[in-house]
Amino acid sequence: MSETLYRKYRPRTFLEVVGQEHVVRTLTGALATGRIGHAYLLTGPRGTGKTTLARIFAKILNCEKVKNGEPCNQCDSCLAANQGNFLDLIEIDAASNRGIEEIRNLKDSAQVAAMAGGYKIFIIDEVHMLTKDAFNALLKILEEPPAHVVFMLATTEPHKILPTVLSRVQRFDFKRLTPAQILQKLKYISRAEKIDIEEEALKAIASSADGALRDAEVSLAKVRAVAGPDKIGAELVIESLGLIPANYHPEFFGYLVSGDRVSALNFIQRMHDSGIDLENFAKDFLEYSRKVLMAKINPAVLAALGEELPETQLTGVLANRIDGKRFIKLIQLFTAARNEMKSSPIAQLPLELATLEFIE
Repeated sequence: MSETLYRKYRPRTFLEVVGQEHVVRTLTGALATGRIGHAYLLTGPRGTGKTTLARIFAKILNCEKVKNGEPCNQCDSCLAANQGNFLDLIEIDAASNRGIEEIRNLKDSAQVAAMAGGYKIFIIDEVHMLTKDAFNALLKILEEPPAHVVFMLATTEPHKILPTVLSRVQRFDFKRLTPAQILQKLKYISRAEKIDIEEEALKAIASSADGALRDAEVSLAKVRAVAGPDKIGAELVIESLGLIPANYHPEFFGYLVSGDRVSALNFIQRMHDSGIDLENFAKDFLEYSRKVLMAKINPAVLAALGEELPETQLTGVLANRIDGKRFIKLIQLFTAARNEMKSSPIAQLPLELATLEFIE
């Protein structure tokens, strides 16, 4: 069975990590000065590299030939860590090991010296899933940790972690990756794997990942499996991943700004009849509208955020025909419509009502 793309191309050095330079810079500084903390909390959206970075940090702590703040990936401990069988690196999934007994076992293990004589590192993923009793047990270890132990806690929901635990860890907030950052990694993987894919197809995958590089890599693998030896175009990506075609958003936007309620309502019905997820469309349309608004206010804002607005003649012409207040009204109406779609007995009704209210 072949290795999945996101595992095969998982970063093995700090230099390979995408989009988290602020975290890498701080950890590199700690390693250079020898000021190693006993507990770190890595927070942020899924698929942004929290566990990956924790593994790299753990690898450097036990690397025999660290060079320029990077692991050598050649010594016994580095090779064992890369293969997933380094005994002094213990990973725990708190989603399935969330009770007090698991944390007590962890505490007992922490008291035993590292087999290789260096650091013993515990990576606890989704740490917010621990029970209250388990958190209290973990707190006791964090208060008086053995000198040879380092805890790396990772979570997507830091607000669920006890304040007493938060006060005893160094916290790092991971950022969502921009489509441009994800696109560069997808291009690299495509070249390495000799995947024949159009750039527009890669852009569609990058945009659909919502800032999660891992999701984009999984999508690329899925599309490759569907396409087989054939060249991969944007249409195949849209069809196989169930994405909304990019031209749908400016088309609908055009009907709204032009006050063409008949075409707008027909457009919604056509999407519904073709099986498109209208809630997903509403989400993407809101994101598109936000980008148009930001570009209208100051195009440099989008560029600074690493985002881009699809260049369409329709968008450019019509954006100038709607003022800021109407723009805000549009976003408010369709935000409310998307929320109402979750409980609406008729899927397209909230979109239709928002359309009529905006045009009228």
